[in-house]
Amino acid sequence: MAAHWIAPRPGTPEVWEFVEHEVPAPGSGEVTIAVRAAGMNPADVKHVASERPGATFPVPIGYEVSGVLTAIGPDTVIGSGAARIGDEVVAFRVQGGYATALTVDASTVFAKPARLSHAEAANLLLAGTTAAEMLDVVSAGAGETILVHGASGAVGVSVLQQARLLGVRVVGTAGEHGAERVRRYGGIPVRYGDGLAARVREAAPSPVAAALDCVGTAEAVDVSLDLVADRSRIVTIVAAARAAESGFRAVAGALPASARFRDAARARLLDLAASGSLEVPLATTYPLADAKEAAAHLMAGHTGGKIALIP
Repeated sequence: MAAHWIAPRPGTPEVWEFVEHEVPAPGSGEVTIAVRAAGMNPADVKHVASERPGATFPVPIGYEVSGVLTAIGPDTVIGSGAARIGDEVVAFRVQGGYATALTVDASTVFAKPARLSHAEAANLLLAGTTAAEMLDVVSAGAGETILVHGASGAVGVSVLQQARLLGVRVVGTAGEHGAERVRRYGGIPVRYGDGLAARVREAAPSPVAAALDCVGTAEAVDVSLDLVADRSRIVTIVAAARAAESGFRAVAGALPASARFRDAARARLLDLAASGSLEVPLATTYPLADAKEAAAHLMAGHTGGKIALIP
């Protein structure tokens, strides 16, 4: 028997339950993974916090894992090609990653970059594909300057690294404790708060061509609209209502176009991580059994890096 975390009904992590479950043997096109680390993302909490169209509770929690293949279905290859039992892998866009083991669609599974720990690898792809999509949506190009709100967070740090590879300069908003992280990954930090637009103009090496919002505050949206005339070059992952109201872009992994882009981006991001061009700053780990406490830490914000659950 394996064990996993479920949300038996909509609510905060306080209602989550850690229960035993039978892991099905993989059929054709499926593999079974012994989980070595589960990545944690705010979406894990938000997506089970309330009723959603099409959601049937109980809902297994968690979208990305890193681990070891323990079984492979007949006539099956994983997303990165042929695989053998014992191979170290990552899986993204799974359901129920907060687990000791799970059986998943083999197309979601890729070879783990050897230079990443399991805890790092389990936190690479949700933030990484989100960042990649945001940069793509605004058509960020070499030599341009872009503004990133929440640049010291998980998605923001991935944006910083991917933008640098594209030759894009980033001015990134952050609090006092996040400024050094923005610098470390090639960005120009600016403090959020009153007078933000003026500070961005002063810090930017050239006019701001696009804005990426990872925080969703009124300030972030208002400053983006002030600095970027072309609203097709403003994108948010949080403020969807403001995007619809003001005519800029919003992306989310549940949207079909976003899902297609993110699926296509996985292999490229894993290659970047394998080459050392894309890092995953890790703040801490928790035992899998302590997922409620880990979720409280995650949602409190300002973690200083990613959090992983270790079975």
